Amino acid sequence: MPSKIRSTPAAAALPNLQALEAFVTICEAGSMSLAAQRLGVTQSAVSQLVKALEDSHGVQLFDREVRPARPTRAGLALVDGAAELLSQARSLIEGLRASARRDYAQIRLGAVDSFAATLGPELIRALSGSARQIQLWSGLSPGLSAQLQARELDLAICTDAALVEPRIRQRLLCSESWVAVFPKGHGARKPKAVRELQDIAGELPLIRYSQRSVIGQQIERFLLHVGIAAPRRFEFDATDPLLSLVAAGLGWALSTPLCLWQSRQYLDSVEVIPLPGVRLGQRDFFLLSRQAEATGLETEIVRITRRTIRLTTLPAIRRMMPGLPSGVLSCPEER
Repeated sequence: MPSKIRSTPAAAALPNLQALEAFVTICEAGSMSLAAQRLGVTQSAVSQLVKALEDSHGVQLFDREVRPARPTRAGLALVDGAAELLSQARSLIEGLRASARRDYAQIRLGAVDSFAATLGPELIRALSGSARQIQLWSGLSPGLSAQLQARELDLAICTDAALVEPRIRQRLLCSESWVAVFPKGHGARKPKAVRELQDIAGELPLIRYSQRSVIGQQIERFLLHVGIAAPRRFEFDATDPLLSLVAAGLGWALSTPLCLWQSRQYLDSVEVIPLPGVRLGQRDFFLLSRQAEATGLETEIVRITRRTIRLTTLPAIRRMMPGLPSGVLSCPEER
């Protein structure tokens, strides 16, 4: 008669599913050697799993004094329940995988306003064939970054990668250079040095982006770097009101090609002047995503965005603003 195994303090612990699978497979196959073949492991590994299950719960599951070993009363009591538990576990995993597939089909993408309004439509068009539902939220970089970290977004396109924590992956999408914008007929010329902008502007005040926006903060760092100290007078969060004042002759501004393309209804009333290349003279767009999630989707968004810029957006921008060089909106070289 098999001896009773003394109960251990770990008796209340949940069973190891891999050990349960080995136990049920032995009972179904009739021997450890056949069970090992079905599971694709060694007979020794199967034996160790069952022994660990017995030790963990203080019961003997097989009578090893007969050949082949047969389930004890405890083993017979366990086998039916274990088979049902394993079936439920497999269903749970399959449901989890199906949920992941559904989540991939539902894309929640956030992007800063200038990107959402210019490159967003083509990106959505390209993704619509493979996604059942797409949500595109626009806003400022700090808010989008916070939404990504709170899992309200799957991916976010921002202009400041320093806003995110280490577990968020960032990938450079594209870059664009600052440009100066003056009222039509102002007589503005391309400066040989950025500091000449103050002389070119004359009495016109600088119309700024608000410093609560990332673009406003970046332009302020740029102005400090190049030594331009313009009084503060007009500030806006968006390009439309900023350009409307420039078009009305009330000031000049620093902006970017995508911002101007977003508000292109004002382009006939302004002069867009490229600037000499200097450090801090551009803003970068980053695709942010959580580590090890949506990797395939991330790659597709990068590919679509860069292709759209090269084939569609940049040629259109240069047709409407012919004085801009080709490098004013650029993408990293593909690896």
